[in-house]
Amino acid sequence: MAHTDPEGVDGVRMTWNLWPRNKVEASKCVIPLAATIALLRPHPDIPPTLPYAPLRCKTCSSLLNPFSRVDFTAKIWICPFCYNRNHFPPHYAQISETSLPAELYPQYTTLQYQLNNNPNPNPNLSHPPVFLFLLDTCVISEELDFLKSALRQALGLLPDNALVGLVSFGTQVQVHELGFSDMSKVYVFRGSKEITKDQILEQLGLATVRRAYSKGGMMTQAQPPSAAVTRFLLPASDCEYTLNSVRFVLDELQNDQWPVLPGKRPARCTGVALSVAAGLLGACNPGTGARIIALVGGPCTEGPGSIVSNDLSDPVRSHKDLDKDAAPYFKKAVKFYEGLARQLVSQGHVLDLFASALDQVGVAEIKVAVEKTGGLVVLSESFGHSVFKDSFKRVFEDGEQSLGLCFNGTLEINCSKEIKIQGIIGPCTSLEKKGPSVADTVIGEGNTTAWKLCGLDKSTCLTVLFDLSSSDRSNTPAAANPQLYLQFLTSYQSPNGQSVLRVTTVTRRWVDVDVTSEELVQGFDQETAAVVMARLASLKMETECHVLNQEAFDATRWLDRLLIRLCSKFGDYRKDDPSSFTLNPSFSLFPQFMFNLRRSQFVQVFNNSPDETAYFRMLLNRENISNAAVMIQPSLISYSFNSLPAPALLDVASISADRILLLDSYFSVVIFHGMTIAQWRNMGYHNQPEHQACFCTTITSSPG
Repeated sequence: MAHTDPEGVDGVRMTWNLWPRNKVEASKCVIPLAATIALLRPHPDIPPTLPYAPLRCKTCSSLLNPFSRVDFTAKIWICPFCYNRNHFPPHYAQISETSLPAELYPQYTTLQYQLNNNPNPNPNLSHPPVFLFLLDTCVISEELDFLKSALRQALGLLPDNALVGLVSFGTQVQVHELGFSDMSKVYVFRGSKEITKDQILEQLGLATVRRAYSKGGMMTQAQPPSAAVTRFLLPASDCEYTLNSVRFVLDELQNDQWPVLPGKRPARCTGVALSVAAGLLGACNPGTGARIIALVGGPCTEGPGSIVSNDLSDPVRSHKDLDKDAAPYFKKAVKFYEGLARQLVSQGHVLDLFASALDQVGVAEIKVAVEKTGGLVVLSESFGHSVFKDSFKRVFEDGEQSLGLCFNGTLEINCSKEIKIQGIIGPCTSLEKKGPSVADTVIGEGNTTAWKLCGLDKSTCLTVLFDLSSSDRSNTPAAANPQLYLQFLTSYQSPNGQSVLRVTTVTRRWVDVDVTSEELVQGFDQETAAVVMARLASLKMETECHVLNQEAFDATRWLDRLLIRLCSKFGDYRKDDPSSFTLNPSFSLFPQFMFNLRRSQFVQVFNNSPDETAYFRMLLNRENISNAAVMIQPSLISYSFNSLPAPALLDVASISADRILLLDSYFSVVIFHGMTIAQWRNMGYHNQPEHQACFCTTITSSPG
């Protein structure tokens, strides 16, 4: 926390920056060995993308990196992961100690390579970004107008080559054939029953297109599959001029025409609409990046994925209902969305959810599909609310405000022989790629060394949990193996359609805890540890709460016991003398984090709906450490007439008449004006020229 940029160039932070050498010593550390990595975090010190392919070790497939030992005379490099000797290819013949390739520069621990692995026979055919908008028409006219306005604005922000599609839904699902210019053409699907992928393709006339693809996703015919794409997906540049473009369709779009009886909810078939959208993209864009952007204004009450009946006397499920297993729709809906998630992951497509309603819309059920595909989620009260409008606009903005949305990614992790991977917590899906680095214990998305990331952006951050092998020492002598190595390989489709591979290689040092325990303590990152424990607690609350014949997981007690064990291990104290207890400065803030975590919305679900809890936990699992730490322990900044802005304690003692307090909890910002400051503001002193020099800085230096 003392560093300006703790993530550094690599975007990697670890709970322990020095690692014990064996499994037994690691278990005594209480806090697990874990690393968080911001996969696409931009940094000015990362060099430009290299225009050639990387060199891989022929044994373990790890990439050439600054930690590789090189014999410049024999043109051989030794892999730091498996110690295999690899020959440089002929085009590296000119390398020397004074003429290094970028991969061997010590400061270039993170590099990006441009890949040319497009299987399409036409090398000039790029992969433009694809956006399929899913529009809920079971909303009031005012809300629908807000939606139309937001979509029109989004179309103006999209790049000209982006492909756009539109599916509207209410009681039924309407797929708009934008490429049919003679008239408005719509394919209608019943919303009351589940539709298979084959039925969707058959009704859309895409069954023959699907058969034209080989198993690898390539067309067997010479021409690209443009006919299928242009029927339903239109370039953004054509949206202004084509008779049946998105803008014209939006102008004609009306609220769902099916009548809603008094005391009833609208018949909304969100699940069927998502299935149809997934089937459409699977036929038109298999294996290339695409996003389904679902704009939902209420709960699903019709067909698969329903979360409540259409009778208003039947309330939407609460946490109490889930705990008592009294939510009849929940498990069936989750199972449906798990199947949808598998389909989207296999296609490489993302599901984004923008839910705007006063009631719950089913985020808790849809969460599995959004999180496994790396999608975005936004909750707001109305489509006219600034939270929705500003967030929706950010998705499509370019430049500095861009989210850096990337598509169809894959993460691989290579690690030293002694290290095993338990799993990942975050927006990804296990690819079940077994190997010697897979641990026996699985946490989150595990049982693999490779993961699918259908969607990722500049803020995407994953938590990787590690274990150590049971053996006390590796086959390599300790003196010759003082360092451990981790390599993260992230391949993805950039917004401009290029295939990019980002490689981050980091090293840490092994320590013998019995001899140098003080070194281990100095390497503890308490901010990262707090976030990792919050993510673990949230995961356990979701996966261990409803286990039959077992006591429900008590997150508060689990966190308390963990903190007690940590203080017993690393605290200094005299027996039977509580006042003698002291903690090393490296641990001094950790109890404070745990205190706030116990009271946070991640652990205490009272007064929050299941949708809100799911939303909070999804953001906790995907944001970087700095943002996640603010979610756990809000930041309080004091603005005073007599001093510069400074952090303040989360305590009533921080309130003062001559202060402005700014509380940032990530999800909301609260500004408190002290009594004196409030009086000055109400009297307009900050607007009077004779007082501006004195008061304006204090009043205006805080937001608002």
